[in-house]
Amino acid sequence: MEKVVNIHIEKLPEGFYLATSDNLQGLIAQGRTITETIEIARDVAKKLIEAQGYQLNLLVNTEDEFDYPLVIGV
Repeated sequence: MEKVVNIHIEKLPEGFYLATSDNLQGLIAQGRTITETIEIARDVAKKLIEAQGYQLNLLVNTEDEFDYPLVIGV
């Protein structure tokens, strides 16, 4: 079963990236790149869900269709 956890990523003045989530309390991840930050956030989310016995019905199911922001450097 897959669920969606929305995260917010911002670049810190020090050059690192910080990920937080409004729908999974306690999710905080920091990385050197966006990709690294997303990977760390995914691991943190899994651990939080397991440790807290998080109610999975509060998270959104994945769908056959969804929007994804594709960021392209030019």
